Amino acid sequence: MYVCFLFFGSDYISIEGSTITLEQDSVEDEMEIATVRHRPEALELLEAQSKFTKKELQILYRGFKNECPSGIVNEETFKEIYSQFFPQGDSTTYAHFLFNAFDTDHNGSVSFEDFIMGLSILLRGTVQEKLNWAFNLYDINKDGYITKEEMLDIMKAIYDMMGKCTYPVLKEDTPRQHVETFFQKMDKNKDGVVTIDEFIESCQKDENIMRSMQLFENVI
Repeated sequence: MYVCFLFFGSDYISIEGSTITLEQDSVEDEMEIATVRHRPEALELLEAQSKFTKKELQILYRGFKNECPSGIVNEETFKEIYSQFFPQGDSTTYAHFLFNAFDTDHNGSVSFEDFIMGLSILLRGTVQEKLNWAFNLYDINKDGYITKEEMLDIMKAIYDMMGKCTYPVLKEDTPRQHVETFFQKMDKNKDGVVTIDEFIESCQKDENIMRSMQLFENVI
């Protein structure tokens, strides 16, 4: 299950089920790098490493810089940005998990490079790359396994974030019921944890998940 919103000033990318959009104001032809304290990698290098064009990177950087003038975003700022999309719920916990997924070097901040590489996978990556990224999100303690407790923490965070906008109103034990169902499908050897191979194999056999993966292709 993916729910991911990323908002930066007047430019935004929204990813929620079947809706993915990128809107922009007019942008300069060149990135204004010199004014920020954290200098992003050369545009050509980011273009080579990611699946974005130079023009797309310029647009994304402008939005990132508008919201994060220093060139990096810490977790509290990330949570504040993310909460704008879910005023009816509490997105704090889910934003924490999402921030950790983008903060690949675990230094407590997300640079423009971190943001671009994660977004490149979500929007333009192969199915395998997207599923690897999703596994990393669910593997909260990064030990290479997803436990039932970790999946439940993510699921509860998603329901907290959605708040009262779900219909019909969800029962308190709904997240746990969903986790039990997912684990029955994914934990092939019944050892109480889900490996990345089990996760990918189960997702690839699920038509709903595969359709959601296709929504991220060629959207900008």
